[in-house]
Amino acid sequence: MEVQFGPDGVPFVTWGDNKILLELTPVDDGACIEKAKTELRETPEVVENALVELRKLLKKETSLFIPIERDDFLMKFLRPCKFYPESALKKIEAYYKFRQHYGDYCTDLLPSNIRSPFQHSIISILAPRDQHGRRIILVESGERWNPQEVPLKEVFRGIQMGLEGAMAEPQTQICGVISVFDMKGLSFKHIMQFTPSYAKMVLEWIQECVPIRVKAVHIINQPYIFNMLFAIFKPFMREKLRSRIHFHGTNMNSLMQHVDPKALRKRHGGLLPEPELSGEVLWKMLRHYEEEYKLANSYGYIKNVNNNSKTH
Repeated sequence: MEVQFGPDGVPFVTWGDNKILLELTPVDDGACIEKAKTELRETPEVVENALVELRKLLKKETSLFIPIERDDFLMKFLRPCKFYPESALKKIEAYYKFRQHYGDYCTDLLPSNIRSPFQHSIISILAPRDQHGRRIILVESGERWNPQEVPLKEVFRGIQMGLEGAMAEPQTQICGVISVFDMKGLSFKHIMQFTPSYAKMVLEWIQECVPIRVKAVHIINQPYIFNMLFAIFKPFMREKLRSRIHFHGTNMNSLMQHVDPKALRKRHGGLLPEPELSGEVLWKMLRHYEEEYKLANSYGYIKNVNNNSKTH
């Protein structure tokens, strides 16, 4: 299966009856519009007022270089914050302070720079949305991951890059994402890659910085030693995230009680046809958006100004 291009030049892939692409156009689905209204307070009047107020707040942030005149950029932060401008400002500040503070992990998040986690199909966001309209992020953290070939740092960089694409989708901003971590084949060599400081950083990113609604985390095929790995992360987890983590082991019927089988691979109990879409196909799709990623990477705190923003 290869990337195809529509008449408008937009890349897509076909998987069974599903056409999968980055959906960057405004939402026109009635159910999704209603969800935005009931869950996020999204009405034309609230949106207009929030955009005006957020711009006012951002104009005072002289050390921050972002496109404040672009509605689509601001909406990316306003939606997860339910259109409260002060909350959106805090999210923007946290997001870019994180990128500044952890430069090794966040600099040059471009498809041309990050290929290995996709080549080895460790990361994929290519699947139909679930029954609630949410994007599904699949991370294969066990047998498909050889840390000597793909360092942990590159896995995290790949996840950030994939989510950067998803964050730009209006439907994903409204409906959120779920993650499926397949731990089949997890071993000591994998667990040895993780440190408490790494766990703290990743959970800071998820819980405070990234402007996306994380609706559920599903852990599948975890062996007994997964408890060691979870113990590294657990101290840094807030109750909100912890309550959204589901452990299924090898019971795929349990997973399917949460996720429509139409959106899952066969080996996970689902109905998506074989062969599976590879992570490499996702990388080729993202590669098409290289210029947009370069632009996104140009935003942030201006260097050598407001140095005290490096901590939070």
